[in-house]
Amino acid sequence: MTARRRRDPAGRRREIVEAAAALVIEVGLGGLTHRMVANRAQVALGSTTHYFATLDDLREAALRHLADQVDSGLAEVKRSLDEHGADPAVLAEALFAYLADTHLVRADTCLLSAAVVDPHFRSLALQTFDRLVALMSAYVGVREATAVAVFAQGAAAHAALHEEPLDVASLTEAIARLLAATGECAGGGDGNGNGNG
Repeated sequence: MTARRRRDPAGRRREIVEAAAALVIEVGLGGLTHRMVANRAQVALGSTTHYFATLDDLREAALRHLADQVDSGLAEVKRSLDEHGADPAVLAEALFAYLADTHLVRADTCLLSAAVVDPHFRSLALQTFDRLVALMSAYVGVREATAVAVFAQGAAAHAALHEEPLDVASLTEAIARLLAATGECAGGGDGNGNGNG
């Protein structure tokens, strides 16, 4: 194992990042230490400091890894919309599948928490929100997509706190109401907030 790792520095770095990301979900960003990550990744302490000289470097790599995982979850949402369209029931099913994945929900919540505490991480947290709006707006318009994305963030926080998502029926009803309300607010516009009245 040592020989393999010696020949595979990229693999060792990846193991360290994956361990750090898992620990951020478990103990929070502030609880992360080089030693803790080294133990989880089963590498020497010097390996973590070799690849990540500071804890800030390690935290940022961990959060980027979590953001990539959340983006993978959004890719599933996009596939569902591409296949079935953006009916409220379809959106609710896709959101439920995402919210039922405890790891993704906790990753999403960690990103949001980090962004609130440290503005340096804000763009990383916002990229997930912006991508969700972008993929949904192709089906329902920007105003509607933004409303649903804001609801999805709240639903993710709810799922993280309650350790289970809202049921599909509740999600469907909420999304249907949001789409109807924002469509009415648009005044018959183009879905980008450019209404007629």
